[in-house]
Amino acid sequence: MNPTRKRRLVIVLLILAAATLATALAAVALQNNMNYLLTPSEVQSGQASDYSTFRLGGMVKAGSIQRSSDSLKVTFTVVDAGGAMPVEYTGILPDLFRDNQSVIATGHMDGARFVATEVLAKHDETYMPKELKDAMAKAHEAKPGMENRE
Repeated sequence: MNPTRKRRLVIVLLILAAATLATALAAVALQNNMNYLLTPSEVQSGQASDYSTFRLGGMVKAGSIQRSSDSLKVTFTVVDAGGAMPVEYTGILPDLFRDNQSVIATGHMDGARFVATEVLAKHDETYMPKELKDAMAKAHEAKPGMENRE
């Protein structure tokens, strides 16, 4: 093999190695930043045990909101068709946060409760994230007699 071909082969191999390394690093970075959306019934069935941080989606149970008088700590319950999950959050809640409102909370499990670092409320009466809508529809299908409830 002449020196020109050898040099081209080395350059091509270095480019391929760099591209492979860049792809691997991008995949690892994306995987570390993923937040999975789960409903309370999915969390109670044990699906959340694989994730250190995830998003919890559902409706705020009527009458479950309790605010601390001396801090910004708020506790409430998020429900779906098949389960309920107590949530603890310290911070300022969105203006649209209230009873019977769809919410998505980002955080982690601490025993049997969910500790949220961020709480988002839906922005109007017809909007629901596709992931949450699909997860809640799946939960409705799993429960006989729940198909017509909304």
